[in-house]
Amino acid sequence: MQRLLIKDLIEWKNRKNRLPLILKGARQVGKTWLLSEFGKTAFDDVLYINFENAPALRETFDGDISPQRIVDLLGALHGRRIRPQETLLVFDEVQEIPRALTSLKYFAENAPEYAICCAGSSLGVALHSGTSFPVGKVDFLTLQPLNFEEFLLAGGEDTLIEFIRGNGIREIPKAITDRLTDYLKLYFVIGGMPGAVSSWLETRDFSVLEQKQLAILETYENDFSKHAPKGAVPKLRHLWNSVPSQLSKENRKFIYGLVREGARAREYEEAMLWLLDSGLLRRVGRITKAAAPLKAYEDLKAFKLYHLDVGLLRVMSELSPDAILDGIKIFEEFRGSLTEQFVLSELTGHAFIRNIYYWSSEATAEVDFVFADSRDIYPVEVKAGENLRARSLKVFRERYNPKLAIRTSLSNLRLDGGLLNIPLFALFNLESYLRQGAGDAQTAGRPLE
Repeated sequence: MQRLLIKDLIEWKNRKNRLPLILKGARQVGKTWLLSEFGKTAFDDVLYINFENAPALRETFDGDISPQRIVDLLGALHGRRIRPQETLLVFDEVQEIPRALTSLKYFAENAPEYAICCAGSSLGVALHSGTSFPVGKVDFLTLQPLNFEEFLLAGGEDTLIEFIRGNGIREIPKAITDRLTDYLKLYFVIGGMPGAVSSWLETRDFSVLEQKQLAILETYENDFSKHAPKGAVPKLRHLWNSVPSQLSKENRKFIYGLVREGARAREYEEAMLWLLDSGLLRRVGRITKAAAPLKAYEDLKAFKLYHLDVGLLRVMSELSPDAILDGIKIFEEFRGSLTEQFVLSELTGHAFIRNIYYWSSEATAEVDFVFADSRDIYPVEVKAGENLRARSLKVFRERYNPKLAIRTSLSNLRLDGGLLNIPLFALFNLESYLRQGAGDAQTAGRPLE
């Protein structure tokens, strides 16, 4: 299984001003596997330490946490010499010993020659709660579930990816679109959790797949009781279980009343923050104006909550695989939610996109996603099928005149008067399309026909 983030890890390794690295991401997205694979391919040796399974190591970090003392002790305990530049130190579940996180400051300042990568299933929560290490002394990367390109790679479809990347902004032949659409439907069923993808590749059995997905969901719910503040656990469960119903609404704006009747924002702030910091949910805020910087126009009271993974969202929504693969009515009714979930995951996977919002006017127009790169602002309208009416996108273009507007659907690839239609299955090539389309968008902002 290939993970594209390994390229970023190799770039980090070769950086002259490298700092200790913290790899964030939800439980079971493959952080441990990725760091192990990174160590095997880019280093002579890997010393892996799981702090959750080695509580005795707490004493190592209780006293002097100077880098040389820690390196000497860890080397002695594990019977191997830790060599600068040649040994990768992996601290897994590092949040279990906060002083280990604190020690990263001293490695950054006094021993940058040692390569250290840290990970943890609730590391985001630990960092938010104020675990002591100075800002600016670590590098960060975030691992998500497999995106659609990685899903294709796992299925051995390298040539399909190469075709999309080399085709430019030209119509894609029907034989290719049909094949990629079939993979897209399958991805909606399976999602990108490595365990689920492996289960499918090994068995090709949907019942085995669902057992694996349900086991992942059960692990997450068990984490609520194990790691979250006790008083927040019931609220975590209510909020977590409300996500499918929140996304099934025509207007997907988050409503506390759907969590529990009479619920108020202040009651659920801690639970929501925990789920966001754990990487289990994603928050997309509303902007009231599409101008740079987008953050300045965010309405903090209006937002949408999305799931970590489209496959897990399908299971929580009790949609059978046949409902998606066969395209029956229940899929048509809920497909918009799954499609938005998919598009958000694909957008999140692009490093040049830092923050993603949605826009709505004072009246009824709403654009599903809006993001900015270093120069321009892009609206994204999501369509579940091939119905391409996009009235809200038309309103947005008339008001803000973006250089390029994006509509993603099952329709073929084309650029028409500043409107770039990208097939859902080709969103992994978004950055290339934007570069190519920018020079041909002289008529951007023209009203939709």
